[in-house]
Amino acid sequence: MASASKAKKTVRIASGRKRARQDVKLNAANSALRSKFRTAIKGVLKAVQAGDKPRAADAFKTAQSVIDSIADKGIFHKNKAARHKSRLSAKIKAMAAA
Repeated sequence: MASASKAKKTVRIASGRKRARQDVKLNAANSALRSKFRTAIKGVLKAVQAGDKPRAADAFKTAQSVIDSIADKGIFHKNKAARHKSRLSAKIKAMAAA
């Protein structure tokens, strides 16, 4: 029957080879954007943990644009982006109450 090895087959059709090359580039670009997204969120969370409201608000402003751009590009769903922005905003607002 089928062999147990999972070696990747090389694509023989030219359009398939081009698609494979494009996928490598797109994957690298998407990974970089996902990393930028996580870094932006961590910046806001660290400022909230430190209790520095002005810095948290400033970090949130930059994080918002990063989150929106990633949602616009389709890397994350728009609802996921909205959820992250909402939760970060709630944490900053909770700092004022505390």
